[in-house]
Amino acid sequence: MTLADYTAIGGFVALFAMLLLRVPIGVALGLVGVGGFAMIRGIDPALNLLASAPIRTVTDFNLTLVPFFILMGIFATNSGMSREMFRAANAWLGRFRGGLALSTVAACGGFSAICGSSVATAATMTKVALPEMRRNGYREDIATGVIAAGGTLGSMIPPSVILVIYAYITENDVAQLFMAGVVPGLLAVLLYMVTVLTVLRRGLPEGTPFNWRAALAALAPIWAVTLLFAAVIGVIYLGVATPTEAAAVGAFVTLVIGVLRRRLTWKTILESLIEALRTSVSVYTVLVGAILFGYFLAITRTPQKITDWLVSLDMPEYGTLSLILIAFILAGCILDTMAMILLLVPIVYPVVISLGFDPIWFGIIVVTVAELGMITPPVGINVFVINTIARDIKLTTVFKGVLPFIATDLVRLVILVAIPSLVLWLPRTM
Repeated sequence: MTLADYTAIGGFVALFAMLLLRVPIGVALGLVGVGGFAMIRGIDPALNLLASAPIRTVTDFNLTLVPFFILMGIFATNSGMSREMFRAANAWLGRFRGGLALSTVAACGGFSAICGSSVATAATMTKVALPEMRRNGYREDIATGVIAAGGTLGSMIPPSVILVIYAYITENDVAQLFMAGVVPGLLAVLLYMVTVLTVLRRGLPEGTPFNWRAALAALAPIWAVTLLFAAVIGVIYLGVATPTEAAAVGAFVTLVIGVLRRRLTWKTILESLIEALRTSVSVYTVLVGAILFGYFLAITRTPQKITDWLVSLDMPEYGTLSLILIAFILAGCILDTMAMILLLVPIVYPVVISLGFDPIWFGIIVVTVAELGMITPPVGINVFVINTIARDIKLTTVFKGVLPFIATDLVRLVILVAIPSLVLWLPRTM
């Protein structure tokens, strides 16, 4: 073994040790990246890297859509759009057994189309849907399980911040990834609803009588969501605007709608800007750390060596892919979603490409596995978000509630792996 090999092994050991000590993932990645680079190339090149890489990352025009999408989601939340979507969904789906659970899934899907964040979707729907389900006699495990699973839709349905990050680190087209996420996102909504109507049916209360007038009236307030989705995803699909331009338009239109409807005051606008700034800084911190760690991986040739090793196993393409997905699933149990993607994708991406798999398709597969990691123990971020808001509900109760949806996500993963056209059909029509 060479010095680079020993340094790479030591770097990964140090990284996981820091993560166990709860060092922020961006800081841990950056420290290992710069330290490992210094051990191989010297301290001066490492310091030059530390000085230049962060500036290049935060000033990259392609990443400016991240704070815009974050701001759009925060404006939408503070404008009360999530509550309107939940009411509209309940007006149409409330007649079925478990109608509130179905409405929660539908509202999560709708809110994801203007939010782009799993954590924000889960947090928002916990405040909106959980009190309603409790008042109507839903078991706590079922109610929180539906919200935790529905929240993961924020990572798949465009505009998704996770898809933006994947596009950046793999140099793929964000617009195509957004379009690729539409059908898998709708499939996730459908499968979650099927899970509610079949697996969870016996533990759910009866629905309420259907009222046509009330159902039609409930559609009126959600014109804003429809307008936003058309303004963002429509212009990207038609090629009228780039994803960055669409993100800026989306944030501005959300602001205008909130002001015109008197939902956003000067105070809430300022609070939204501050919250968006904090969230964006945390994302950029992780990205900068990942870039620094990526340089360390490059000089140690770790991705190339792993690629050569996996290819040398002489396994079928889908056999190798299965090993990669198992590694992602296991990593999702102990790592934050962003950390998992930024740590593993640069390593396995060359392997996937060498096996002939489509990079856009693989991006959707990665996000599907990331969604699974958001609800699997012991580090299911959506579960902890719900527990933080509803402190009287135990973590074990929420984890019990997500078990049927974990099985559903595994089924969806198999479907998307077996039928790539479900992912690639829409991007190919652009």
